[in-house]
Amino acid sequence: MSTSRHIDKICIAAVIFAVIFGLLFINGESFGLVAQAREIGYESRIFDNSRVHSLDIVMDGWDSFIETCENEEYSTCAVVIDGEAYRNVAIRAKGNTSLSNVRSMNSDRYSFKIEFDHYDNNTTYYGLDKLVLNNIIQDNTYMKDFLVYTMMHEFGVAAPLCSFIYITVNGEDWGLYLAVEAVEDSFALRNYNSAGELYKPDGMNMGGGRGNGKNFNMEDIEGFEDFFGNRENFEDMREQMGNRGENGGFTRPNGEMTLPEGMPEMPRGEMTFPEGMPQMPSGGQGAPNGNQRPSMGDKNQNGGFTRPDGGNFGGNMGGGQRPGGGFGGGMGSSDVKLQYIDDDPTSYSNIFGSAKTNVTEADKARLIESLKSLSAYESLESVLDMEQVISYFVVHNFVNNGDSYTGSMIHNYYLHEENGALSMIPWDYNLAFGTFQSSNATSSVNSPIDSPVSGGIGEDRPMVGWIFSSEEYTELYHEYFGRFTEQFFESGYLEELIDDVAEMIAPYVEKDPTKFCTYEDFLSGVDTIQEYCLLRAESVRGQLDGSIPSTAEGQAADSSALIDASHITISDMGTMGRR
Repeated sequence: MSTSRHIDKICIAAVIFAVIFGLLFINGESFGLVAQAREIGYESRIFDNSRVHSLDIVMDGWDSFIETCENEEYSTCAVVIDGEAYRNVAIRAKGNTSLSNVRSMNSDRYSFKIEFDHYDNNTTYYGLDKLVLNNIIQDNTYMKDFLVYTMMHEFGVAAPLCSFIYITVNGEDWGLYLAVEAVEDSFALRNYNSAGELYKPDGMNMGGGRGNGKNFNMEDIEGFEDFFGNRENFEDMREQMGNRGENGGFTRPNGEMTLPEGMPEMPRGEMTFPEGMPQMPSGGQGAPNGNQRPSMGDKNQNGGFTRPDGGNFGGNMGGGQRPGGGFGGGMGSSDVKLQYIDDDPTSYSNIFGSAKTNVTEADKARLIESLKSLSAYESLESVLDMEQVISYFVVHNFVNNGDSYTGSMIHNYYLHEENGALSMIPWDYNLAFGTFQSSNATSSVNSPIDSPVSGGIGEDRPMVGWIFSSEEYTELYHEYFGRFTEQFFESGYLEELIDDVAEMIAPYVEKDPTKFCTYEDFLSGVDTIQEYCLLRAESVRGQLDGSIPSTAEGQAADSSALIDASHITISDMGTMGRR
């Protein structure tokens, strides 16, 4: 009887507890709880990287699909992953420059994107909505992406999962690829419990956001109306320049250069490009066909150009000012550099136009406010997930990737924003380890960790520049770098990982019928990347203890302390100029 006398109180208490727990679970962020990575189901299946997985693409009309891959249009297929079949899924080729690179190699080995939920939102692979299949182009080691994603993940960065996967098409061998978790809905759910917004800023991209088309529009460039006046004036100027080529560029009457496919159409003529940008052929000064540019105005302090009206031409094309636009400081625009421009969301088209989540006006305003603080190096603890950002740049700067936010192109990263706090998500490291421009091995191995931006313009990239804005932040960065070298190199972990992965994938590389390199190239590439990493770790340790200069200026003044890497050849790993 005594038990029954208290049963009502017990039940009421249980209900109250359940309600409180439910509120905390649903509204945890408002109570200050931080969302943690969660297990969904696909992680331990397709991304079990202790083995090579299998994927068979079952598809009628495969040859026709391959012929039109550069259109990046979806086709229907079925896939069989490790013996499990998934029907009515979508597949397309993916990539920007890599698509034309594959074609130029007379190859059909494109990268692919598989969307399980393209036709039916309820279809996933154990919770995974989209899967990227990387063709491992320009990577004789087969493992540049794999190693970076693994180090990022194990060093605490929210990074895509990956594993090796051997692809067959209708039962016939196709090749060894890297399966990569797409940075979209399932990634956001796994890492952030779907909280916050995801973006893929990229001024070189021909689309890629939700609802984005893939055609570049000249009128979308900031400053179009101020500079050209209107579309009719632009068309008149273009007519004077010659006929439009088949690839979307211009062929001048004098037979000079046509812009390569995929590059935005720009008036061509005599013009000096700012420091850090590649020089491009001009159009023949004073030619009678009128192929000179109109006056661009005076060169401004950042190496760009100021229009006669005082504005900056091409705010979404160059972006060398901080804040502001204009050519200079690399190929990316101000918004892709994560600089604050102004309070107008349209000034950030390369961010908001490539959103991976559905963003509202409030989301845009919040991000802009964060960029404003970031660019001024103010309230950094509020606008940055500091642990994530520092961890990201420690790994990123170790692997010396020029095809990135710190490089000259300024792309290949994702941005996450939650409650005003920003963090970076890694993407596309097939040209890491100094292979973007096949640089001198000694120079690459000793790349200074305290001036990691291509061209040395640290303030031009506020997302990394803040680290060097105060001794406190730089010391914290060095502390993280010390932990990194201890975790991956002093322990012998990475050396062992490379050996194990090479042994695991070697039989698949050897039989890969579409590979971009020979099996001997693969073996040489593996030896080189292992040696490169060991020498790079030795240099980083020296930079941390002060025996090797950690800035570009310091290394230029004292090159005698550098680690000698002249015995290795960077291009053996596969580079921008070599497969």
